[in-house]
Order: sequence, then structure tokens, then C-alpha cells
Amino acid sequence: MRVEGDQMWILLRSLDDPDHLEWPADYDHAAKRRLFDDLVDRLDAEFSCRCEADRHVEDASLHARLDIPAAATDSGERLVISVSNFGRLATVSVTNPGVWSEAEFEELLAPGDASRIYTVLDALGFHVVPEEPLWSDYDGPSALPGIDARYRPTWWTRFFDYL
Repeated sequence: MRVEGDQMWILLRSLDDPDHLEWPADYDHAAKRRLFDDLVDRLDAEFSCRCEADRHVEDASLHARLDIPAAATDSGERLVISVSNFGRLATVSVTNPGVWSEAEFEELLAPGDASRIYTVLDALGFHVVPEEPLWSDYDGPSALPGIDARYRPTWWTRFFDYL
């Protein structure tokens, strides 16, 4: 289910636990990995291809990400699904996370690709949040590290990045 606006912020703030930065207190790595593997298998089938899955994420709030190759998409671009360790949060990006505004993303993502991706994510119970609002400065209770002194942490950092 796509979650936007006030609903998204309520959800994100409910998942934000300052005592648990990389994963929530009730985190079950094996269950999260099974869910991610099921996502990969279903998208492989939907797009009739082999999606590239990065399962080797450490020191992060991001659990894993998968890339649907451009050759398999109607959009003609690589599509990226990022899965957080928190809740069943996921984002969908065209080319790479952090590249396109929400308006550009909506224009670039072909309706057929959107339908296939969101149908699979919905069936697995994911909450899909738009990427652009996550780029805003993080103002929650957790003490997040910045990339360096020039950059402040963002909500993307909180739920989808290396810490």
C-alpha cells in the first residue's frame, strides 16, 4: 500500500525508536530475509527476468535492495526497490535512489511497471513510501550520524541508508 502525506509521517514517527537505530527491538532477521527473498522471487516472475539483489547490507537501517534490469521494464530504466529493516517499509526508485523528484519519478515509471511492482508489494504487506519526502532533514528523536559535517541526516538515512 502506498503511504503518503500525513499518514506517511505518522507511520515513520511510530517506527522511529532512538534506542534501536539499525533495526527495531522486535526485529527478526530470518523473517525479514524470507520476506525479501519472496519479493525477489515474485518480481523475477512478474518481469520474466533475474533481478539483482543486494543482501549484503551491514551497519544500516536498510535491509536490502533489488534492481529490476532496464531491459525487462516498460520504462526502459533500471527500477530499484529498497527495503528497510523497520516495519514493512519500501521505496521504489527509477535508475537509483535520490536521482528523481516525485514528479519526475511519476513521469518516468511506466504504468505497467508500476502496476506489477505495487501489486507484488501490496500482496506482501509492504508500506511503500515516496522517496522525495525522505530527503528532508531528519527531526526525530534518534541521534543519527551525518555523512560528514556538511550534511545533516535525513529521513532517508533513518530508514533506508547506512549508519
